[in-house]
Amino acid sequence: MFPAALSIRHHPFAWGSQTYIMGIINATPDSFSGDGLADGGDGAWIDAAVAQGRRFVAEGAHILDVGGESTRPGSQPVDADEELRRVLPVIRGLVDAVDVPISVDTSKASVAEAALAAGASIVNDVWGFRLEPRIAEVTARAGALAVLMHNRSKREHVSIDPALGGRYVGTDYDDLIADIAAELQVSIDLARRAGVPAERIILDPGIGFGKTVAQNLELLNRLGELRSLGFPILAGPSRKSFIGYTLDLPPDQRVEGTAATVAIAIARGADIVRVHDVLTMARVAKMTDAIVRSVKRNA
Repeated sequence: MFPAALSIRHHPFAWGSQTYIMGIINATPDSFSGDGLADGGDGAWIDAAVAQGRRFVAEGAHILDVGGESTRPGSQPVDADEELRRVLPVIRGLVDAVDVPISVDTSKASVAEAALAAGASIVNDVWGFRLEPRIAEVTARAGALAVLMHNRSKREHVSIDPALGGRYVGTDYDDLIADIAAELQVSIDLARRAGVPAERIILDPGIGFGKTVAQNLELLNRLGELRSLGFPILAGPSRKSFIGYTLDLPPDQRVEGTAATVAIAIARGADIVRVHDVLTMARVAKMTDAIVRSVKRNA
């Protein structure tokens, strides 16, 4: 079983004691959720991102996750220089503005390296160190925390609905949870061989990445089975297309669906939830914790 406590940027994270909130800051013009911060050329978007980070911390975020490349189904990749141009000023601004750990959402070793040098404490890789294995060495050398996500995304499996956005279709698994666990183990092995300590690894089962609507629903319901791998679990269902296709709603109307998925994820054992709507989901997490965890509260 993983350690009960960990310090990140001088903040204690006591796994099992409560659910931690990771607030999403999209330094992109093309986020699927509609909250991307477009670059108007005058730097105002950087100020907006830092202000959003301040607000998220005030609303209950324990971690801020900064991404400079959209990972929505069917999105176009950007090169490392453009990703760095987007994320570095935001990370530097947040490091000065807030006291919580900053995470960089990237799969590029060069971006991770620069972000960690700028003050980030966590590398959140949606490809679980499998796209650019050198990112594992960068993370280990910096003593950073690694979030390793499962991902089977393929462009040929993307179906786009103008109102609901992209989703994955035709993605086959022999055994959904067993296959995800086995592929996460590959990422764990990459991290460990590079020198990332076991206590600095968090697993993300990749809700929404290379999984059909039905597979995402099953994964969420069976999330607890992945705790057998022995690492804390991060769940990121916020506003994703499986909610939209289930409720027939666009991203900006998925708050109730997100709340339901966050509550179920916590009940199934998630330690961190990655969300867009921090204030609302922090309340959902607090209430769910009061039901499913031994959390001290007023009688």
